[in-house]
Amino acid sequence: MSGPSAADAPPRTRLPGPPSLARARRDRRGGAVPGLLYRPAVPADPAKAAEVDRRLEAWAERLDLFPREWKGQFAGFGMGRAIVLAYPGGASLEHLVVAGKLLLAENLVDNLYCEVDEGKGGSPHGLGGRLILAQSALDPLHGTPEAEERWGRGVRADGPLRSYHFALRDYAVLASPSQTDRLVHDLARLHLGYLGEAAWAETDHMPQVWEYLVMRQFNNFRPCLTVVDAVDGWELPEQLHARPEVQRITALAGNAATIVNDLYSFTKELANDPGHLNLPVVIAANERCGLKAAYLEAVEIHNRIMEIFEEESAALSATSPPIERYAAGLAAWVAGNHEWHATHTDRYSLPDYW
Repeated sequence: MSGPSAADAPPRTRLPGPPSLARARRDRRGGAVPGLLYRPAVPADPAKAAEVDRRLEAWAERLDLFPREWKGQFAGFGMGRAIVLAYPGGASLEHLVVAGKLLLAENLVDNLYCEVDEGKGGSPHGLGGRLILAQSALDPLHGTPEAEERWGRGVRADGPLRSYHFALRDYAVLASPSQTDRLVHDLARLHLGYLGEAAWAETDHMPQVWEYLVMRQFNNFRPCLTVVDAVDGWELPEQLHARPEVQRITALAGNAATIVNDLYSFTKELANDPGHLNLPVVIAANERCGLKAAYLEAVEIHNRIMEIFEEESAALSATSPPIERYAAGLAAWVAGNHEWHATHTDRYSLPDYW
């Protein structure tokens, strides 16, 4: 089975110069979280977003990835708009679609293997076994021909495994081997984060705030950020990407973006599962304060991480044009991710804390 055919590349979207961080006004309940620091996103072209959605849905249907009861829910998620917002420098429509395939596959694995609060079949019980097979869909079995054949049949028999396998295959066509290997390892990090959260759920453990932040550094958006150069049609050389300073700004960007998800999904998660861990809940439990005070403290933690990311990525960008381009891609992804959360009112709503 093959992915959608490549289309002619649309005009390349220019990234803006480094904008100053905006702070959302405190007199609004909708839109951006009041007081949150964020970069304005490059507006998403509705026609491009719709075409990405169309191609992703066709790909998912061709591979039979969705449970039948999910039929009709695809458009409501807004994945095409999320992708176009997050990768404004996408080299072509096909590059954006490949990024969407990866995001779709990650969501399938999360929802069908991990999540319990949305009633989609996930569970912490036995999650390690499911995730090791998911990792094998990315990092294939090497052994006897007989074992490899059985492994291949097993991967093709399961929707989440199929989605990972074919999404990575299509990504590898556009990315270099080192970029592909980078993504495989960052998805392993993601799976480790899933396992940490599941272990706490099974033992009813309330982590300390720093422990929760450690878990979220693994269970976060890093796999989406690690492909920013490939989606933009170039490669940050491996020897630069591996530098500790570059790894740090990548982690800071992922952590800021993931706390954004905690803040915007807060009311939805509490409604579905009052015991679900997110940063405000963990702060409230540890500091024995109300959820409002904890939520506002979580906003400030996000803001401090965002300020550190901006300062360190700016200083690092001054040392190298390729790192400057990569850091701009990280910042654009973080901005687009925030815009998608802040404007997706069908999915998210803010608590009435202001």
